Amino acid sequence: MRSLSSRRQPTRPTAAIAGMIVCMAVTLASCTSGDAAPATFASYDAGAVPGGPGAAKSYALGHPPNDSALRAMNVDVGPDGAELPAGHGSVAEGALLFAAQCASCHGKAGEGIAPAYPALVGRDPKAEGFPFAREPGLTRTIGNYWPYATTVFDYVKRAMPLATPGTLTDDQTYALTAYLLAANAIIPDTSTLDATRLRAVKMPYRDNFVPDDRTPNAGR
Repeated sequence: MRSLSSRRQPTRPTAAIAGMIVCMAVTLASCTSGDAAPATFASYDAGAVPGGPGAAKSYALGHPPNDSALRAMNVDVGPDGAELPAGHGSVAEGALLFAAQCASCHGKAGEGIAPAYPALVGRDPKAEGFPFAREPGLTRTIGNYWPYATTVFDYVKRAMPLATPGTLTDDQTYALTAYLLAANAIIPDTSTLDATRLRAVKMPYRDNFVPDDRTPNAGR
């Protein structure tokens, strides 16, 4: 007598799996025989693969920036200060701006609020002589570590205030830069800065910074 199991029809899941195997076999056969890929693979043709033959040159994302947008972003200022904009600002003006927009993070006198917000003002007595390479835990401020006065302007203009970066005008940025330099006893409290005057400021430890002239893989 035959067992009942030998006469039982495949269950639906088994039939579905069998159908999938048949489809895969047909697909492999068409690929190995040189026939065109089945329609279900059409989305993977060369034209749909980024960078592939026949790929679209554009994905229709975004739009070209206009001149005003580029000018708003192109505000970087290098060590020589060649990119400094027109404008001016005094230490007194900067003090008012600092109290209104910076002190909540950096402290009333720029002493910093640990651990999140660094000190901007001061010279750690332990850091005299520039021993930072030997004692990395020492406090670094604009007064005892920053190499170029021009890049103080650059950083403030691009990155501050923290919640609304890029909102300061050029005059406000000159004023804040003047205040920070005066607070670190680098320029007089009566100073007003513009591009020419800021380029003339030499930071106290400027000569402790040297170009890295090592070549890749040197000494290996």
